[in-house]
Parts: sequence; structure tokens; C-alpha cells
Amino acid sequence: MNEKDMTLVEHIGELRKRLTIIVVFFLLAVIVSFFLAQPLINYLQFTEEAKNLTLNAFKITDPLKIYMQVMMILALFITSPVIMYHFWAFISPGLHDKERRATLSYIPFSLLLFVGGIAFSYLVLFPYVIGFMLNISDNLSIQETIGINEYFQFLFQITLPFGFIFQLPVLMLFLTRLGIITPMLMTKYRKYAYFILVVIAAFITPPDIISHLIVTLPLILLYEFSIVIAKIGYRKFVKAEQQQAIEEQQGLSGE
Repeated sequence: MNEKDMTLVEHIGELRKRLTIIVVFFLLAVIVSFFLAQPLINYLQFTEEAKNLTLNAFKITDPLKIYMQVMMILALFITSPVIMYHFWAFISPGLHDKERRATLSYIPFSLLLFVGGIAFSYLVLFPYVIGFMLNISDNLSIQETIGINEYFQFLFQITLPFGFIFQLPVLMLFLTRLGIITPMLMTKYRKYAYFILVVIAAFITPPDIISHLIVTLPLILLYEFSIVIAKIGYRKFVKAEQQQAIEEQQGLSGE
């Protein structure tokens, strides 16, 4: 049977099968992450930003909590290519052949952008924010006692959102290739998008203008880059639709 002609029950069965594969792979990734979490935690405790800080556990469960959180984050990252592939495989029957090949190629770029977002926030933003906070404490003659749980929660709050925000070009390209949005629409609502990005930056950063600019400017550039990428995807989408219409017309003429 053609996958496009599957019934609702068959689609649900297909979705359940793919979800089962993802869950099994995630459990395997958790086992692998169990051995990777400790070296990563040790590394993060002795980087340039953290080596001069004394990290304390205020609750007996704090070390276990951090270990489990890092383990889950690693497991999700390891599983993410499988999740994206099966999401693509589930919707691919509704795409043209060229769209299938094109959208499948987005997966490695999505992973690279996620890692790039994490790297940017950790190497550029996080050191500045830590220094800013410690300078405030010094100016106020406050001796900080930093909990390891609070330190890692702050680290996750600063870095992880950037991994997802940096997915914007791939997301816009994907939605454009599906015909859901257009670069003209993105251009028309640019000022509203800018406002949303400024609000996001305000939530991520501490209340100072420098760190806000460090975050806001890359986000705006990322949005503009997404428009450029979306234009490329839109041209290909229009071309594919025109080709499909020609083929259907030829098929009708042949009958």
C-alpha cells in the first residue's frame, strides 16, 4: 500500500512504532550518558569560570540531582538525531521526492547549529555574566557562598536556550519548504520578531545593557540569516510546486 493512502489507524500504528524506537534508543543513550556525566561535571567545575569558585552542596541530594540532570541532557542530545529522523520519516510521505531529500539534509545542520548555540553562550556570554555577578558582589563587599545546584542551574539557564534559538534558520527553512510560511511574511512581521527576540534576551541575561546586547545582536542577525535561507527554500518550494503541476497536467493530457 502507498504510504500516502494509509488510514488513520495505520498512521497511529506507524507513529507508535517510531515512538517505541525513540524510547528504546533514549534508554540506551541514558546508559551511555551514565558514564559520560561524571567527566563532564568534573570538567565544568574546573573551567576558567568556575575554578576560582568554591561550589557547595546545601542539600545531601544536590550532587545526585546534578548528576541526573546532566545525564538526561546528554541522553537527549545523543537521541536528538534519532528523534529528528523519525519525525522526518513520519511526515516524509506527504512531501515530494526533492523535498524529502532536502529536508533530510537539515538534520546534521540542526545538530551543528545546536552545538554552535551552546558554544556561543558558554564561551562568550557565560564568562561575562559570571564576571558581572561577581563584580557586583565585590563592590557590595558580599562574600558569595555558591551552591553547586544553583551554579549548574544558572549554567543550564544561560546555555541551553541558545542551542534551541540557533535552530531558527533550519526551522524557518523547513517551514518554508513545506509552504507554511514565506520569506515575505517573515519580512512583513520583522519588527514584531525583533520585539520577541529582545524579550527573550531580557529573560536570558542579567539586567545590564552589555550582556543584553551580546545576546540581542546575534539573535537579530540570526533572524536576518533565517530570512535569507528562507528565500532560498521558498524558491525551491515554488519550483517544486510548478514541476508538480506540470507533471499532473501531462498525466491528465496522456489520459
